[in-house]
Amino acid sequence: MTAIQNESTPATRRRRLLRPAVLAPALGLAAAAAVALPLMFGGTPAYAVAENPDGTVSITINEAKDPKGLEAELQRMGYNIVVDYLPAGKKCATRPRGSTWLSKEQAPLAVFPPTSEDFSGFQIDPAQIKPGQTGVLEFGVNDNAEPGGVIAAIWARVSDGPVAACELVDGNAPLGEGEE
Repeated sequence: MTAIQNESTPATRRRRLLRPAVLAPALGLAAAAAVALPLMFGGTPAYAVAENPDGTVSITINEAKDPKGLEAELQRMGYNIVVDYLPAGKKCATRPRGSTWLSKEQAPLAVFPPTSEDFSGFQIDPAQIKPGQTGVLEFGVNDNAEPGGVIAAIWARVSDGPVAACELVDGNAPLGEGEE
């Protein structure tokens, strides 16, 4: 009988699920690593966005790509802003893109000069965009300068309503043409 008891089958181990308190920090570290690793190996994000203490927003564009990512970031921050990059030789097909545009004096979306002397990007004042209005940032891109393009011009205005999507067509219209 003693021999039979010693030869019993080993108990199967139950798999335990990690508790949320353990799982959440691990997932957070994984997400941070997904962002940090490309940067550690020489990658640079296409853009950076930071809210300033005075309510303005600083935007730095490191590479002229991913305008919809920049737009999504601004919208996640609560700002109704449309972002478009217009390569050299292209313009938006729909002109004007909105029905009523506020003048630069009525709604100065772009902050110039920037409030910080050592800042190399540009700043906007999202407080200029009231409920029902849409901010528009159009960037003229000189895509022959270097890989990813270089921003050659910025047009920042506020529409008193919705804005049509930018469908790129051939043309060299100035930024914001037809929207005065």
